[in-house]
Amino acid sequence: MTAMNILAIETSCDETAVAVVHDGSKILANVIASQVEIHAPYGGVVPEVAARSHIEVIIPVIEKSLASAGLSWDDIDAIAVTKGPGLIGSLLIGVMTAKTLAITKNKPLIGVNHTWAHAFAAFLTEKKPAFPMLALTVSGGHTTLALFSEDLNRKVIGETLDDAAGEAFDKVAKLLGLSYPGGPALSKAAENGNENAYKFPIANLGKSSFNFSFSGLKTAVLRQVQQITGVSPGASEGTKSYKLDSQAIADISASFQKAVVTALVRQTHRAYLQYQPKSVVIGGGVACNEHLRAEITAVIPEAIFVPPILCTDNAAMIGALAYQMSQKDIASDPLKLSANPSIEVI
Repeated sequence: MTAMNILAIETSCDETAVAVVHDGSKILANVIASQVEIHAPYGGVVPEVAARSHIEVIIPVIEKSLASAGLSWDDIDAIAVTKGPGLIGSLLIGVMTAKTLAITKNKPLIGVNHTWAHAFAAFLTEKKPAFPMLALTVSGGHTTLALFSEDLNRKVIGETLDDAAGEAFDKVAKLLGLSYPGGPALSKAAENGNENAYKFPIANLGKSSFNFSFSGLKTAVLRQVQQITGVSPGASEGTKSYKLDSQAIADISASFQKAVVTALVRQTHRAYLQYQPKSVVIGGGVACNEHLRAEITAVIPEAIFVPPILCTDNAAMIGALAYQMSQKDIASDPLKLSANPSIEVI
């Protein structure tokens, strides 16, 4: 494989991230400008606000990343950028910036699928994955089980039929009145709860299915909360938070988390047994969950977990996948590359 330094840009949602990755395995710089505080008052990401923030900080973040790596543009061999999926306004800022730089700096450009990149962040760990690779990508926007071959073909064998796991975490956290971002807040609350306090449902989609479904679980939590608080079910009740004591919040959080983790582990383990991949990788924001890590390790000891700092949106994972693509001569025309909020191909 050809040695190279890739400057990678990630702006699919509310993080303006730029990294410099060497040979697809070593991070020379990884700079992230977070928008969490900007969106916190709204309880979620506001697309227009996110796009404006990207415009304000993307050039300073690029400059900071180069400085942190101790490199100049002469040392950069290629530019990579998230082309999708994500928020179209946010994606456009990253893609247009990368295209402009590729043309003005005369660098090859590699458009990367953000969802795929979560799994390839594992190549930035000491224990490198091998192909065929089974990847569980579990985040706020995606929950997929996919098999990757050495030629970078991806076969999705399981995916969520409704809410992504991270989205379900966020919605239940909001229901319980927890702070934003909801996923980490719910996991924190669960530490003081009894995971067996409530028996929430786990979708049974059939013996031949590796898919996931969390909509019914979310509804079951809502009904349990309404029962505890004495609030009658209503069409608009799912959008509000309820007044619960701290122990009830902890118990519901722990019981909900157990149900989600059980579903994720069960399907991943079944896929592992059926397909016998050479490696199993767990990535995406929900992969930071310690309970999920412990339960998967119990059934697949050799599973590779993406480090927490690389589980949430970052540009280092974009650079890692871009390097693999570069070795297969997969590149993009700077004049033709476009942002696509819903792509499912490389």
